[in-house]
Amino acid sequence: MQKVAPLTKLILTAFVTLWSILLHSLPALGLLSGGQLLLLACSHAGRGIWRGVASLLLFAALLAGLQYVLSGNLFLAAVTAGKMVSMTLVFFLLLATTRMQDLSTALVSQCHVPYEYAFMLTAALRFIPDFLAESKAIQEAQACRGYRCQGNPLKRIVSYMAILKPLVLKAVSRSETMALSLELRGFGSSKTRSFRNSVSLTYRDHLLLLGMTVITGGLIWGG
Repeated sequence: MQKVAPLTKLILTAFVTLWSILLHSLPALGLLSGGQLLLLACSHAGRGIWRGVASLLLFAALLAGLQYVLSGNLFLAAVTAGKMVSMTLVFFLLLATTRMQDLSTALVSQCHVPYEYAFMLTAALRFIPDFLAESKAIQEAQACRGYRCQGNPLKRIVSYMAILKPLVLKAVSRSETMALSLELRGFGSSKTRSFRNSVSLTYRDHLLLLGMTVITGGLIWGG
């Protein structure tokens, strides 16, 4: 997946979302999710990505249980959870196999998204791992000071405010530092921007786009 152009991955994200909506079969949804997990494994995704996948599967199981309690329909609960997993896994695949610089280049030069909006999107995605690392560091620091998050789920949710407050303060400080750095580098000026990264489509990308189009046509025609 690293050799696939960022634009192709963005289109794949849209197609997988559409396929997840069109599919109503558990084996088909399982095949779609399994294929994405296989691509993640072949891409040598980091531990952070796999922890996110584990959290996603746990949340999907909880969602299926809640859906079953409310509706009493086990098949509907499983399909709902399967759709959510398949639609979300593709974003993990996009983040694990695409550099933020290449994604920005594709959004601006090929999708014609304004540079400011593309930068905001990629900056937000890039800082997600930093926020997770800071959250873990804050929890470890509070644990060293004897703070423990115990009690029923409601008390635990309230006690997480002790983690959110320093995390928000660090996020504000980080944003101010980044704003100053961008201003010093002339961000927002009317100068024409150029990119060094090559994100042009190759024959591999055209074959993938053709295959995605054929699969989508088959699903729509067969549905």
